[in-house]
Amino acid sequence: MSETLDDDLYERTKRLLEPGEIELAGAIVHTELESSDDIEMHQATVDIGEIIAEGAGHDPTDTYVYSGTDDTDFSSNQHQGLTIEGDEFVWECQQLLREGTFDVVFYYEASADHEAILAGIREAGFRVTGVRE
Repeated sequence: MSETLDDDLYERTKRLLEPGEIELAGAIVHTELESSDDIEMHQATVDIGEIIAEGAGHDPTDTYVYSGTDDTDFSSNQHQGLTIEGDEFVWECQQLLREGTFDVVFYYEASADHEAILAGIREAGFRVTGVRE
């Protein structure tokens, strides 16, 4: 496991990976983005979602981001990556403003190439902590 930057967030994320309908893995992405950095936060979410889609065996151009702004089942900072054809789950994330900057918690199927996803996120310039059940 890589260095965990926030033990509490790591443990909370790990609990959310506990067995459900889909076996999940996760990534906590630590950013320097503040609440006023809306456009940059959106772009970071899209970029990381594309890395996850590729690591999960999907063509990133065949996925889209579904945001919860118009859905009562979602919070305003919750998003999903879905396939264009069939609306299949690829990833989900929550953008959390913590101590002035955003941490973004992503979940995706455990069958995805977890290490390649983490490496891709690092290559994109983000600090990331991988989470496995």
